[in-house]
Amino acid sequence: MAGEICDGWLPLFFSPKEDAFYRQCLNEGFAKSGETNKADRFEIAATVTIIPGDDVEKCADMVRPFLALYAGGMGARGANFHFEVFARMGYEDVALKVQDLYLAGKKAEAAAAIPLSMVEDVALVGPMDKIRDDMAKWRESCITTFLVGGPAHVLSQYAEMIAG
Repeated sequence: MAGEICDGWLPLFFSPKEDAFYRQCLNEGFAKSGETNKADRFEIAATVTIIPGDDVEKCADMVRPFLALYAGGMGARGANFHFEVFARMGYEDVALKVQDLYLAGKKAEAAAAIPLSMVEDVALVGPMDKIRDDMAKWRESCITTFLVGGPAHVLSQYAEMIAG
């Protein structure tokens, strides 16, 4: 729908591995819009969490509670858009477990149930060299603008890394 009626999209949990799916959906919307060259003017500004550090698991632990909140606790069972996003990425079993734990008030256990692969699908975590290597797939995706945050002293490093 975004490709049909909007001039951009702000995905919260973008995954480069789902890029072909996103492009297909957007292209269907562009075709329905009837506008010429709409894809050339369409902006995709994705929030990309970047957590640098030597220990990948510790970095992922900083992201897990956020993912657990959205996959498991944002909305009622059966009415959680973010749950559906993670299920579409191939994490339906994980999302079901996280949702059960989160809705039972076991937030820490829900966060601990998030696998590293799920974190790495939607965030950049670990040593800067790993993040630089992982950034390649993000740069090749349909994203036109990276929305990042963090301490001021690392933002210039992020900008250089994103620019390639």
